[in-house]
This record gives sequence, C-alpha cells and structure tokens, in this order.
Amino acid sequence: MCPWAVGDVLYREYHDQEWGVPQYDSRKLFELLLLEGAQAGLSWITVLRKRENYRKAFYDFDPVRMSKMTPNAIEACLKNPGIIRNRLKVNAFVTNARAYLELEATGVSFSEWIWNTVDGKPIINSFSSMEDVPVSTPASDDLSKRLKTAGFKFVGTTICYAYMQAAGLVNDHLISCYCHPKKKITL
Repeated sequence: MCPWAVGDVLYREYHDQEWGVPQYDSRKLFELLLLEGAQAGLSWITVLRKRENYRKAFYDFDPVRMSKMTPNAIEACLKNPGIIRNRLKVNAFVTNARAYLELEATGVSFSEWIWNTVDGKPIINSFSSMEDVPVSTPASDDLSKRLKTAGFKFVGTTICYAYMQAAGLVNDHLISCYCHPKKKITL
C-alpha cells in the first residue's frame, strides 16, 4: 500500500478503490475537481470525511442546480459545519458549475476535455518512494492553464496534479503497492 493511505480506514478504502482508477464520468470528474479545490491547504482526509456533506449541500454536484445557487443558498452553505466553510471555495463551486456548463455547451463533454490532457490514456508511473512523486508536471501545468482560461477557480497546477492522480489520468501508486497496475493480476 502507498504510505499516505496507512492509518485510516477511509483513506485505505479511497486508496484501494478510487485513487488512480480511471474515471470517465463527467459528473464524477467535476465532483473530484471541486473536492480537490476544497482540499487546498488542508489534508485530503478532511475532505473525504466531509464528502457526503458536500454532496448534500451541492445537490450531488449537479452543475445545473449549482449554477443557480442564490446568495441565500451560498450563505446557508457557509453556515454548514459539515463542509469546509471557506467563502472563496464555496463561491468557486458555483463559478465552476457555470464554467462546466459553458464548456459542455461547446459540444465537448467535460470528460473528453479533461482526458485530452493525457491524450485519452492514463499515465502509469513507476515511482519507488513518495519522495519521487512530483507535486506538478507539465501536464498539470497545461490542465491548470486550460481550466483557468475556461473560467474555473481553485485549479492551480498542484491541485490539478492531485486531481489527475485522483481521477486516474495519472497512476502514481508506488511500484511496491498492490494497486500498481504492474502488480494487478489479470485473469
């Protein structure tokens, strides 16, 4: 197992079942992007523990409903102890929902647009220690720039690289980890 996932059952489940697994569903990719932005400056376990509360507060990450959130709805979120009550991050959720809808209105799915970052194929890395894993790459730089140009917020290159790992665009399971693709047995 990758050392960052040791010590918490929720982390282990996330590591084993989600992290590094290619995700192609546009709505799930949107959710992950928002949650990675919410994590900025905090530990990922904090966000994982609040994920269900985020789903409830933000209409299961329905971008149409989120894009129509009123100032009163935003204020209600800021009073919700079940989420990270940071005004800039909460406002970014609404901004990002609008950017998502504008992007999809061009006729390209969010999934396709995101996966274009890696030419539609996951990057499988073979790192032997966590110290070898980068916090950003030219691909995350590019994704960050494209997202910002499209109107998204909280999408710096470090957030984008963590997002790419979470969504399976990049597989950074250590080569010693049972989740590394070279360790998996296929029948």
